[in-house]
Amino acid sequence: MTPAAVTTLGLVAATLTTISFLPQVLRTLRTRDTRSISVGMYAAFVAGVGLWLVHGVLTQDVPIVVANAITLVLSGTVFLLKLRYG
Repeated sequence: MTPAAVTTLGLVAATLTTISFLPQVLRTLRTRDTRSISVGMYAAFVAGVGLWLVHGVLTQDVPIVVANAITLVLSGTVFLLKLRYG
């Protein structure tokens, strides 16, 4: 595979995994219902995504940076709503 093809593959994978959070964010914003969301899982996930973002920046890996920056915003939103609404 060419480097461009590898980057494209990474961007497609990043897009799919990142947009998978959108329904949860929208539902949580709409209903404010966070009872079934695990605070521990989201705390670990947000921390992990933040570290992946740092890794991507340090390695200058565009798909990792883009995906994790967006995922951090989306999952961070759910995490903050969970902390706010319990």
